[in-house]
Amino acid sequence: MKGVVGGSAKRRWRNLVIPVVGLVVLSMLVPLVFLLGLHSGSHSTGDATHQRNSQPNPLRPIDQDNDAGKREKLEWIYRVHQSKHVNDLLERLSPSFPKEFGNNSKRGGNETGFSMPADLPKQAQPVIDTGPVVKNYTGEHRRSADESDLICEFRFGSYCLWGREHKEKMEDAMVKRMKDLLFVARAYYPSIAKLPSFEKLSHEMKQNIQEFERVLSETTTDKDLPPGNEKKIPEMEAVIAKAKSCPVDCNNVDKKFRQLVDMTEDETNFHMKQSAFLYQLAAQTMPKSLHCLSMRLTVEFFRSSFDTETVPMEKFLNPDLYHYIVFSTNILASSVVINSTVMHAKESEKQVFHLLTDRENYFAMKFWYFRNKYKEASVQVLNIEDIKLFDHHKVAPMHLSLPEEYRVSFHRVDELSFSLSRTEYISMFSHSHYLLPKIFRTLEKVVVLEDDVVVQSDLSALWDIDMGEKVNGAVQLCAVKLAQMKNYFSRNTIYENSCAWTSGVNVIDLSRWRAHNISETFQRLVQEMSREEGTSETTTLSASLLTFQGLVYSLDGSWMLSGLGRNYGIDLEAVNSAAMLHFDGNMKPWLELGIPKYRSFWKMFLNQQDSFLNDCNVIQ
Repeated sequence: MKGVVGGSAKRRWRNLVIPVVGLVVLSMLVPLVFLLGLHSGSHSTGDATHQRNSQPNPLRPIDQDNDAGKREKLEWIYRVHQSKHVNDLLERLSPSFPKEFGNNSKRGGNETGFSMPADLPKQAQPVIDTGPVVKNYTGEHRRSADESDLICEFRFGSYCLWGREHKEKMEDAMVKRMKDLLFVARAYYPSIAKLPSFEKLSHEMKQNIQEFERVLSETTTDKDLPPGNEKKIPEMEAVIAKAKSCPVDCNNVDKKFRQLVDMTEDETNFHMKQSAFLYQLAAQTMPKSLHCLSMRLTVEFFRSSFDTETVPMEKFLNPDLYHYIVFSTNILASSVVINSTVMHAKESEKQVFHLLTDRENYFAMKFWYFRNKYKEASVQVLNIEDIKLFDHHKVAPMHLSLPEEYRVSFHRVDELSFSLSRTEYISMFSHSHYLLPKIFRTLEKVVVLEDDVVVQSDLSALWDIDMGEKVNGAVQLCAVKLAQMKNYFSRNTIYENSCAWTSGVNVIDLSRWRAHNISETFQRLVQEMSREEGTSETTTLSASLLTFQGLVYSLDGSWMLSGLGRNYGIDLEAVNSAAMLHFDGNMKPWLELGIPKYRSFWKMFLNQQDSFLNDCNVIQ
């Protein structure tokens, strides 16, 4: 019995040996096959195995693959970090930016624009951009120059107009030519190096590439190129011509070229984002000279002792005078609009200006207008944060909000293409404007002027306009119809022929404003839209357009010429003949970004001899 048991155990052991040996062999073969396959796959693609989003250094020496690969990865990580940093800054600063910049095509997330209506697939449709959110536009690479300009303006707004005007002439053409040849040579080299019969050409191409990389790593301008360098370009061109005549694998060359094109496009987009952000930051940052002016005036206000109330209060309450309202935190801008209005007035003694500002700028404004007189006109400076309304307990604490600017881009969509048609700009009332009938309870009619306006004629005729039952006399923008944006106004009724209107100069009938409950209607619409669609920076625009729908009296277009802060193409003859100039846009005349040929129309109303302006280097 014992022998039988021992024999059966041996037979079972021999039966298990074969499966065990097989498993051991398979466990060794599978990793080996995987490694061989991976190695073979990597050779089949040559140097074009980099991912689409990688950004290799074009000047990387070809004999330093390992170290260069690490540098490329670190450089790419740095660029991604920088790009995210720029986007984070754009998002963080977006509430303070004007509503003129970005590419917001749908609600939600960080994009605070209007979505494109789905039921108008082949008609001009607006995308209202309200913040500096920058998105990459994906589309066909080959486009006409005009369409490329439209796409750029759609993405980055007036930055593209500014950049086109300030584009510098291409210098260092030889260095640029060397970089282009280096890109082409490096695209062909991996394929040529695999051909044994072209070993001499491969060696020659490698030497030329290394020489170009050495020169370009030490030189960035033509004047710094070493003597005799001009001979290297024909040599490289001859080598590339030989490489093009060789029977290379076109797929590898194509992949390498695509990699280089992607790298160049990514680099361009990265720098475009950075430049657009810096442009927008410059447009929104107070210049050092203006900050100096405000601080100096504030200090002098508390250092000096004077009677600030030199004008009888009865004049500010008299409804028979010409009352102008200006919302501003900019001393120079408000001074220019008041001075230009008074200089062209036939009866300056009938003009009364109410300047509404915030607590931060109140004392500087107060001292400035105490020192400067404007003929017989009267100027009242009010801190909107300290104004006590009769129903103040019913509203939130007041703060100053300035007029807001929006960019409305229209584009056509069909089954085959995406094409932009035009871009329009709208300046709109802010929340502070809807406090006017409560702040000025004794007044019946006022004219609201923005602080980026220059007046070039007498405005007394505005007070003689019979607006009928209308409330707001404004320049209408019928290139933008409310019917085109009906999907953006929730369930509210839209008049098909209603046009958008723009601020800048507005004749306001306060008595009819109160009769129509304009302020209450605006607040109700804002609350409804915020409740239904969430709070959005475009809520003010849509609520304002709906509030005044059917209540806008169309002023003649000759009253105001707009676009002097964004349009380089306005004829100077038209500028000279306009009754008012509106510097709407980012390129305000008090900024270095201002359009030079229009700035003189603004600067002529500054007092060139003022000691504060000279001390702070405001006059340049």
